[in-house]
Amino acid sequence: MATDAQHKLSLDFEIPLAAKTMRVQLETESAAIAIVGPSGAGKSTILRVLAGVERRARGVVTFGRQRWQDGDARTLTPPWQRRVGWMPQEVLLFPHLTVRDNLGYGGPSTTAVEQTAHLLQIAGLLERRPRRLSGGERQRVALGRALLSEPRLLLLDEPFSALDRPLRAELALVVRQWCEQRGVPLVLVSHDEADADVLAEERWHLSDGEFLRT
Repeated sequence: MATDAQHKLSLDFEIPLAAKTMRVQLETESAAIAIVGPSGAGKSTILRVLAGVERRARGVVTFGRQRWQDGDARTLTPPWQRRVGWMPQEVLLFPHLTVRDNLGYGGPSTTAVEQTAHLLQIAGLLERRPRRLSGGERQRVALGRALLSEPRLLLLDEPFSALDRPLRAELALVVRQWCEQRGVPLVLVSHDEADADVLAEERWHLSDGEFLRT
């Protein structure tokens, strides 16, 4: 994948965690980065900062030509203005809506919903509600909703953890190709080295409050 200055990502912030303060400094023009490290290290918190829903962070967050957060200037761009497609670990589907309506919640066309469902191999589930889905199926619906949001930046938090290995590898490649075709950069959080190998061209490791490129 290749990117340009419009997709440059720059982070320089601190955030308090349970027993220490995490410092994150990152600057990259890579179109696909992976953040790896042990559970509880704070990987998901970084995605929350990028999504604009984590208010404890103090520092600067810049994407492309937009400064999303600046503690000194007291600016914080709200999530809906950032246009990120965020898939958190808690997939947060609307339980009263069908898969079709969950995918279409942000207003994409019927054609786009059906094409995305086919891409993620959930076309046969469109009329079901979340309670009738497996964990892996719910993950794919949440992923589809993130893709259909027309994101400028895609944030994926353990997106394939409930899938078996063959399907996991297949969908990782699907997401990579989707991002390449549309020029959408992504930030992946994963415990799985294979996910990082397929999706990312740059890797960062977070452990014990230290955030380093590997």
